[in-house]
Amino acid sequence: MTDNIPLQPVRQKKRMDSKHRSGCCECLRCCGRRDPRPRTVWLGHPEKREQRYPRNVINNQKYNFFTFLPGVLFNQFKYFFNLYFLLLACSQFVVEMRLGALYTYWVPLGFVLAVTVIREAAEEIRCYMRDKEVNSQIYSKLTARGTVKVKSSNIQVGDLIIVEKNQRVPADMIFLRTSEKNGSCFLRTDQLDGETDWKLRLPVTCTQRLPTASDLLQIRSYVYAEEPNIDIHNFVGTFTREDSDPPVNESLSIENTLWASTVIASGTVVGVVLYTGRELRSVMNTSNPRSKIGLFDLEVNCLTKILFGALVVVSLVMVALQHFAGRWYLQIIRFLLLFSNIIPISLRVNLDMGKIVYSWVIRRDSKIPGTVVRSSTIPEQLGRISYLLTDKTGTLTQNEMVFKRLHLGTVAYGLDSMDEVQSHIFSIYTQQSQDPPAVKGLTLATKVRKTMSSRVHEAVKAIALCHNVTPVYESNGVTDQAEAERHYEDSCRVYQASSPDEVALVQWTESVGLTLVGRDQSSVQLRTPGGHILNFTILQIFPFTYESKRMGIIVRDESTGEITFYMKGADVVMAGIVQYNDWLEEECGNMAREGLRVLVVAKKSLTEEQYQDFEARYVQAKLSVHDRSLKVATVIESLEMEMELLCLTGVEDQLQTDVRPTLEMLRNAGIKVWMLTGDKLETATCTAKNAHLVTRTQDIHIFRLVTNRGEAHLELNAFRRKHDCALVISGDSLEVCLKYYEYEFMELACQCPAVVCCRCAPTQKAQIVRLLQERTGKLTCAVGDGGNDVSMIQEADCGVGVEGKEGKQASLAADFSITQFKHLGRLLMVHGRNSYKRSAALSQFVIHRSLCISTMQAVFSSVFYFASVPLYQGFLIIGYSTIYTMFPVFSLVLDKDVKSEVAMLYPELYKDLLKGRPLSYKTFLIWVLISIYQGSIIMYGALLLFESEFVHIVAISFTSLILTELLMVALTIQTWHWLMIVAELLSLSCYIASLVFLHEFIDVYFIATLSFLWKVTVITLVSCLPLYVLKYLRRRFSPPSYSKLTS
Repeated sequence: MTDNIPLQPVRQKKRMDSKHRSGCCECLRCCGRRDPRPRTVWLGHPEKREQRYPRNVINNQKYNFFTFLPGVLFNQFKYFFNLYFLLLACSQFVVEMRLGALYTYWVPLGFVLAVTVIREAAEEIRCYMRDKEVNSQIYSKLTARGTVKVKSSNIQVGDLIIVEKNQRVPADMIFLRTSEKNGSCFLRTDQLDGETDWKLRLPVTCTQRLPTASDLLQIRSYVYAEEPNIDIHNFVGTFTREDSDPPVNESLSIENTLWASTVIASGTVVGVVLYTGRELRSVMNTSNPRSKIGLFDLEVNCLTKILFGALVVVSLVMVALQHFAGRWYLQIIRFLLLFSNIIPISLRVNLDMGKIVYSWVIRRDSKIPGTVVRSSTIPEQLGRISYLLTDKTGTLTQNEMVFKRLHLGTVAYGLDSMDEVQSHIFSIYTQQSQDPPAVKGLTLATKVRKTMSSRVHEAVKAIALCHNVTPVYESNGVTDQAEAERHYEDSCRVYQASSPDEVALVQWTESVGLTLVGRDQSSVQLRTPGGHILNFTILQIFPFTYESKRMGIIVRDESTGEITFYMKGADVVMAGIVQYNDWLEEECGNMAREGLRVLVVAKKSLTEEQYQDFEARYVQAKLSVHDRSLKVATVIESLEMEMELLCLTGVEDQLQTDVRPTLEMLRNAGIKVWMLTGDKLETATCTAKNAHLVTRTQDIHIFRLVTNRGEAHLELNAFRRKHDCALVISGDSLEVCLKYYEYEFMELACQCPAVVCCRCAPTQKAQIVRLLQERTGKLTCAVGDGGNDVSMIQEADCGVGVEGKEGKQASLAADFSITQFKHLGRLLMVHGRNSYKRSAALSQFVIHRSLCISTMQAVFSSVFYFASVPLYQGFLIIGYSTIYTMFPVFSLVLDKDVKSEVAMLYPELYKDLLKGRPLSYKTFLIWVLISIYQGSIIMYGALLLFESEFVHIVAISFTSLILTELLMVALTIQTWHWLMIVAELLSLSCYIASLVFLHEFIDVYFIATLSFLWKVTVITLVSCLPLYVLKYLRRRFSPPSYSKLTS
């Protein structure tokens, strides 16, 4: 009964897109702009606009010229840590509160701010230069004076823009004309929606019929378009030509659009600009960049609040012990300033400098060449990632399809045996040319058991004919386009199709001898190994849809007159269409487990009478007004019975190098991987299996399509019963689940070993990241390579961009940029781990250094009747946290517990960091106790052993303090680096050399005596030796996990 626990619906939950729209509207309103509304755009006449439109500029900057300094300063001082030091420095302008020279407070604060401002300025300038490069791309514009060149940023609504093949579309446009003979063009949209399939786009019929492109300016026509919105898959509009008789009206849909950030894949196109700048679909699907603050920095900020509490308590205790005598409130402020070292300003400096070193080390790592750190403020985040959200196309895969397997039931051909297929095809066509009647007799005698050669030939011919691929010929410098098309030149031929799978199939048939050389709306031409051209007439095409999961084609062989119906599709639908067999299901399962995309290919021979009967019913169904699609599907299904199963094909989307070992490493490190893709469900599932994102032993639960609360409830209850099961869900179902059962869905999904979300919109990807952060409180890392991944990358705690083939949009928006997915393993396991552990050690040591001197000050004040008099003054207090101890303490950024090879070999070491143990309240408390112990020992020891003068206390205690700090650095270091030794010796030398100039504070003659030396030695040994003994005992009886690997 526990399976059907009632799910509590999330009430009043807004849809993601409506939320985004309302956010846009509020932003526009507050900026004094009107709400976006429908528009009328006159072709080639931007001056006729009825409202003001935004400039066509891409802007990824966080600040502008005026907001930069206020913005950076606000982001610094909104945190308690920095605000505290600002107030502290300002207090020194009040004479009653002044404890020393102004420079002792303002110089460190000024240095911290200068480093931050310079770093932010450098990142903003880099961002500005990248935006400028995109905005300065040159396009051709049609005007009354002819064609003129125009920058992308100067394109306006109403302009007629010419976009060449392989050029980025600069603005959202309506497609008016194409140079392609078939009157259409293909569009690559993976930078917009993540889908690998090319999209077919159709021009406005009226404008495509015009003789030349310049005639577009001679006609009176306009486009009426809906208001700008976030939906990249739909569009509503109309095209009107007024000067024709009668006026022409055409409805416009998504098929007539060219959205910005897509790439023209075929021909040259002309479009009229509808939307620009912030009203672009791609921009509206991108979240604004934000300043990311690392979890580590927030934890340090929290520790400083605890230290501030301790500071206030100590100050109040000191005044209370004075019985609140006199102007006690001024005394409290003086004690607050006196003990201000409890919160070290050098902590911020050291951590910021450390981040710069980590970034430099990452860039210099030869094992991950080309890696760029674009945000140097969060390298520690890389060491604590719990969820990795990755794109599929171009990130896990190369988007290069390779034909891997042909299975005929009794025999299978792999990559190593394709030459056998080639020889079978060659033998068939050689035999045909020598003895045509015999072959014809063989093909007609269906009862005769077919030879293997003819079975292979039938399968290859079916694959070569059943598709939507068009061969296109281009000039190659030697042969011009017309000649190449006439002679079917192999070197000039390029295949164009909406799906890369189909191109891979056709390229494979070419490699085995049967080449697709020509195709138009009504015919297909194939070339045999002997160079003979086979002509086929296309009678009908039934295109692939997501509902039918199959495509079919009816062709007539011109040489024999035979009519054949070929079909290919997914095994789940084809199993019920083909004749009974005992191998289809098993072999499909085997190939799917290998991560191959499986297609079942079948055929059916039709007589002329059968086809004529079918055509009559098909035309009748297409003319019906009611239930047209249902009637058409019923007619087609009448053909789809008892088809002859020819073969199975297995195509693999080539994975990026070392994706499988990298994903396995991340899994072993305790990181859960979610794949968020805009691609189809079948494709995403295949890639998940192929990449071993889903292991062979794990079940996959495919969340069926749900459209309402009831369906979502039932499906979630069904999913609840599954255990250790990977989840595959579509974007539409996800939206319904999040609308009604957000908490329950996220709870179940977070328990899954892997999650695959397919057909995801860019804003949905960002929403999933945000929900993971809110529901789990864990750190997320998003990896992607396309423009559709930018929102997800910017929303994640740590965004990683992969430099893909389709541009650098994702890598430029990311915090870290890599060239291959496999580099992510080293980035996290080695650099992320080291950065976090080093910063944790560095921050705690800097706190220890400050608490030591604060403890000594507290002891000193207590002994001398709670006077608010500083123990060390002037240069001593500045020198202590700079030249005397800065280099050894900062050298901790070079420390490492294990070699990088060991960290890569044992990713389980990374899992330890997810608990946040290197910097926790426990470790913080240990360091506080060490500081109190050492500070007390040094101060009481100096008071106990000093002779007559106060200046001797300063000399003994300060020297012991410096030596203790240097020895504690040596105690903390796990792997020595030559720079660490140099830093220790340099600091000691600086202190000894500076004693000559410190006669104002230290008795130079006293420190040269034997008495001084033995007292300092005894105090230093008592403060440090017990800690060395404890460290040895701990390593002996309770060693950390990494020490077992290094021993």
